[in-house]
Amino acid sequence: MTNYPSDAEARLALHGVEHARQRVIEQIGMPWWYWWGLAACWIGLGVAADLANPWVTLAATFAFAALHSFVSSRLLGGRQRTGDLKVRAEVAGRRAPLLIFGFLVGLGAVTVAAALLAYADGAGHPATIASALVAVAILLGGPRLIAAIRGDAMRRAAAG
Repeated sequence: MTNYPSDAEARLALHGVEHARQRVIEQIGMPWWYWWGLAACWIGLGVAADLANPWVTLAATFAFAALHSFVSSRLLGGRQRTGDLKVRAEVAGRRAPLLIFGFLVGLGAVTVAAALLAYADGAGHPATIASALVAVAILLGGPRLIAAIRGDAMRRAAAG
């Protein structure tokens, strides 16, 4: 004879599953050092653009791109905030990497626009000024973007 769980036991088990899912969704994020490192490198490239030889700036840009490509390939999409857990892509959302990529491309465009405006205004170090402005946007906007991705994951989990 098969013993099926009671309604109360089934509800308790489903509640446990939902609680575990919420704990996984709470792990969606990027490590704090990613945003700080990205902001610091962004400022470093701005300073290099203002002060260094164009070849040094080009080499620094390629080095930054290679390093960021390496790091972001492991972190992009907010699926691995810590070493404890890697969130599945369908939980984090398939759009998460695209949103983060779009955020970074947008910040690149803001950097160029701000540097051109600062240069037109006669600022002494327009790329440094623009990159510092964007570094602040990275530190403030990056975690907020991840929070929005996490919120979207929670809404999808509640609906599905």
